[in-house]
Amino acid sequence: MSVRTLSDPAVSHSSLAELLWPRREDRSFRALRGAILMALGTALLTLSAKVNLPLPYVPMTLQTLVVLMIGAAYGWRLGSATIVAYLAEGALGLPVFASPVGGLAPLLGPTAGYLYGFVAAAFVTGWLSERGWDRSVPLLFVAMGLGHIIILAAGFGWLAFGIKLGVEKAWLVGVAPFIAASLIKNALGATLVPAFRRLFDRR
Repeated sequence: MSVRTLSDPAVSHSSLAELLWPRREDRSFRALRGAILMALGTALLTLSAKVNLPLPYVPMTLQTLVVLMIGAAYGWRLGSATIVAYLAEGALGLPVFASPVGGLAPLLGPTAGYLYGFVAAAFVTGWLSERGWDRSVPLLFVAMGLGHIIILAAGFGWLAFGIKLGVEKAWLVGVAPFIAASLIKNALGATLVPAFRRLFDRR
């Protein structure tokens, strides 16, 4: 009897979204499927942005949890595309961000680094998930941890150097308040995605 590992090429690494809603070869179906999943993802991101705790400069929201779960569930292509679509909706003026209004201000203000970091975080988490990391709670915790580090690093860099708060203040207002919450959200996301995989995996 052979034992398959996560690195075995015979093991399917279909995303959770593909398990729930398999792709077809038909291009029109694939385009419609992608559009619906992206719309669902941006709607969840909008809801997660509105659940927030106002803090100086950067509010605490559920967005990072949703960003990383979208990456893990959708894979790197659709996941990062969904985040880009979300940012585009905001840039066009839709009220999708934590602030009550959309437009370019959030994409140029104190939260800009975090928002752009969402794209890279979804990419990395999705890329690792497509290689089987979403099947394991510890591995997905690491993948999502990398995603959180990317988001916080991007936010920190923008606060410190983009709007010139300085390193110390950027750390105090842009990283330190979010560390504990990030660990909690990381654990939650890393538990939920493999649980859904086990529930819906048809193999």
